[in-house]
Amino acid sequence: MKGIVLAGGTATRLYPLTTVTNEHLLPLYDRPMIYYPLETLAGMGISEVLLILGGRSVGDIVELLGDGSQFGFDLTYRYQRGPLGIAHGIGLARKWVGRDDFVVVLGDNILRGPALDGVAHEFQRSVCGAGTVLYEVPDPERFGVAEFDASGRIVRFEEKPERPKSNLIPIGVYMLRPEVFGIIERLQPSARGEFEITDVLNHYIPRDGLFWHRYTGQWMDAGTVSSLLRAAQMVEADAERGELRPPVQVAAPEYTITLARAPAATNGHTNGHTNSAALQTAPIHVALPKPA
Repeated sequence: MKGIVLAGGTATRLYPLTTVTNEHLLPLYDRPMIYYPLETLAGMGISEVLLILGGRSVGDIVELLGDGSQFGFDLTYRYQRGPLGIAHGIGLARKWVGRDDFVVVLGDNILRGPALDGVAHEFQRSVCGAGTVLYEVPDPERFGVAEFDASGRIVRFEEKPERPKSNLIPIGVYMLRPEVFGIIERLQPSARGEFEITDVLNHYIPRDGLFWHRYTGQWMDAGTVSSLLRAAQMVEADAERGELRPPVQVAAPEYTITLARAPAATNGHTNGHTNSAALQTAPIHVALPKPA
């Protein structure tokens, strides 16, 4: 399987911390936030990773992570213009994914607990076209919420409902097969103007094609000031119990990283979207010359 980290968006919930830097570079205990979703993918045995970047200071993220070799990854980067939704960000990975199954992790999701390698393998062995990880929260109205029937079967996901039908939410780990790109092509923006991942998951439910796993560890969405603080305290508690590995030591780079943004398209489409949102993306090409 391949892995994708979605690290785009404008992070307005963290203002003014993100006025001059990217959300995923903010410190969370003793390391940048972006380290945590990468650790989640590493725990699933994934080594090929695509980072979808957006917002401010994306060059700093590339400088921090480089080609990913110090983390055991082969990293590729792509830029997403504007907060167009999780499904839109996934759609940018179509050519890179090819025919492989893949896992998407949101860049501000912090998981502390059992590795998910067994969950990923179970999904791959299943006949399901998509999978997600659920977690019980006290404030489900902030998220996409799972609704169950009397037999305990998921019947739909509802995005940020005023009256949630359960306390279980998908927590930003999505397991998908390449066929999902055809579904994303046909999506319409929600009332928020975004292409929602809940719409993608809902597509699979009537066909019994949705795999799900209830996470037994600890999880935090670190996308607000208060949750960023709570996430740091959660990680600190792990450190005090000796359950936190030291952060990867990154040597001073001996190479130059150059970024070149491709010109925006003036016609055509991106990932099947023929509306104006499709023209809001352009790739970042990262050149990593070897040391002389």
